[in-house]
Amino acid sequence: MTLARAIRIVRRTVLAGAGVFALAAALLVASGMRDDDHPADVAVVLGNTVNRDGTPHPRLAARLDAAAGLYRRGLVRHVIVSGGVGREGFDEAAVMRAYLARRGIPTGRIVADSLGVNTAATARNAAAIMRRNHWSSATVVSQAFHVPRCRLALRRAGIAPVYSAHARYAEWRDGYSTAREVIGYAAYLAGARR
Repeated sequence: MTLARAIRIVRRTVLAGAGVFALAAALLVASGMRDDDHPADVAVVLGNTVNRDGTPHPRLAARLDAAAGLYRRGLVRHVIVSGGVGREGFDEAAVMRAYLARRGIPTGRIVADSLGVNTAATARNAAAIMRRNHWSSATVVSQAFHVPRCRLALRRAGIAPVYSAHARYAEWRDGYSTAREVIGYAAYLAGARR
């Protein structure tokens, strides 16, 4: 085999791999953008960045607004907000709970999980909270690219059915985050937990 032929083969392989990766990313986002408008016992909102002033970053606020919309429309009766303490030093779940309370959701309907440090932890904790409260169905709320992995994690934690709603917020870093989700989703399918 000549060097030129070997380079062509490598180039085609790389291009084919990039095409498969791009297709997987598009499928993840398309799947995450299809909201399931079904009644569920609870919405599970995954945490994200809290601003240095203690307010939710617009990405997180969009998740919370989506959950509040589900509650107001009567599609969920309770909301689990899940997150850890971020670099900014705030308990994401406490900030999320306060945000929803300011938007009229009764605090008795909001359960804060301050140990939801990643998607798998949120799924495990949500499943335990749901079992304690005799709730069986959930609607997961996150960015569209993150929704498929969240659904998979909740199902693996024993929650069924799992519906979804995505946050109406996009930013430049979503490209990087979507690429990361392709790898994360593949790892979840392979059995990794994070």
